[in-house]
Amino acid sequence: MKPEIWFNGEFVAHDEAQIHVLSHVIHYGSSVFEGIRCYDTEQGSAVFRLEEHMQRLIDSAKVYRMQMPYSLDELNQAVVDTIERSGLAECYIRPVTFRGEGPMGVNPLDNDVDTFIAVWEWGQYLGEEALEQGVDVEVASWNRMAPNTFPAMAKAGGNYLNASLVKMNAVKNGKMEGIMLNTEGYVAEGSGENLFVVKDGTLYTAPAGLSILPGITRDAIITIAEDRGYEVEEKKIPRESLYTADELFFTGTAAEITPIRSVDDYTIGEGTRGPVAKELQDAFFEIVREGKDPYDWLTFVDVSATEGAELTA
Repeated sequence: MKPEIWFNGEFVAHDEAQIHVLSHVIHYGSSVFEGIRCYDTEQGSAVFRLEEHMQRLIDSAKVYRMQMPYSLDELNQAVVDTIERSGLAECYIRPVTFRGEGPMGVNPLDNDVDTFIAVWEWGQYLGEEALEQGVDVEVASWNRMAPNTFPAMAKAGGNYLNASLVKMNAVKNGKMEGIMLNTEGYVAEGSGENLFVVKDGTLYTAPAGLSILPGITRDAIITIAEDRGYEVEEKKIPRESLYTADELFFTGTAAEITPIRSVDDYTIGEGTRGPVAKELQDAFFEIVREGKDPYDWLTFVDVSATEGAELTA
């Protein structure tokens, strides 16, 4: 049985969650979305940074002039209800707000705005072994979009056409992922992950002004690293700094903390997970696996309450 999907305030069967072929989102990519994880911690099932993710969904919708019909509290509760109804102790969560039916054309202001929330089981995005062994990547031939072309801080469906080109090229070239540069040639991010460079004990990551998506896991890792005494700098990173780094790693909801062992066939460090990445992984997984959460980042859900789960959003 596939979990039911929360669709505009009602639960519908997985196979009945459909939209019309003339929906605006199909033709123009007019959607905003989130990726969230629910972990089966030692203290029970818990969603990582639920409120921050759903606030970003609301903010992304606002940037694209989508009138969100639900409050932050309603969206948070809808996620909890969907997980509890699914019975999945651990799952990936995908909320989406999109432009539906209405006049056909570039102007979407008169089209319906719809929202759904789906959950499913999904393991490590770049492979379970990647968390320890690292991944091989390449610098992408496609750049991250320039400022004032697309709103990079909005997590919008159409923005990811750029990311898809990067990911497909990497796979075709025998790599796991691509690293995008910005229009000035400085390091931006992966196709679906933020990036950290470790050099001489300091962590470096691109600033938001380089058209990156400021990730919620990225923010968590900055907080954890600084609490452990590391200096973290947001600055422009030249491409060649990738090749001479002591360590590189991706962060993201799907990727979690994934080390990079090579870039463009340059071996990074010892060619496996470095000590900084391991320390931050251990601290992160202590929160999401053991439920030891000093930051109040976890929202616990009762996945045993699958019968008669009430819809409150």
